[in-house]
Amino acid sequence: MFNTVLLPVDQSREAREAAEVVLHIVKKYDSRLILLSVIPESDSESESAPPETMMSSERVAELLKNAKALFAQNEIKAETISRQGQPPFVICDVAEEVDADLIVMGCRGLGLTEEGAAESVTNRVINLSPCPVLVVP
Repeated sequence: MFNTVLLPVDQSREAREAAEVVLHIVKKYDSRLILLSVIPESDSESESAPPETMMSSERVAELLKNAKALFAQNEIKAETISRQGQPPFVICDVAEEVDADLIVMGCRGLGLTEEGAAESVTNRVINLSPCPVLVVP
């Protein structure tokens, strides 16, 4: 059912909670697991971005290494990808590239307001995704 699962990761608590859900899905369906981290493009808006979204390539490499090790402890082989760009678009592009059957991601709850819904990475991924998206609250 879920041959390839894509898990976008960052340093948030929500991403760690999504990883726990992915662990169960990948084991149950014997899925290929792809871990993705996106380095946001710098622009004028990034100055007001939360600290966890401000990541260098070195921090992303370390984050992916740690995430891969976490899954390895559970006998799950994970592939890693890091890209630069606007997170919602990069997530959807990578999902299409790897022929993902499912994207699993955390949600910070920022989309509960009208302004937040327009800015929410999760909301944008849901609307643009080439495959189903499982949102872990």
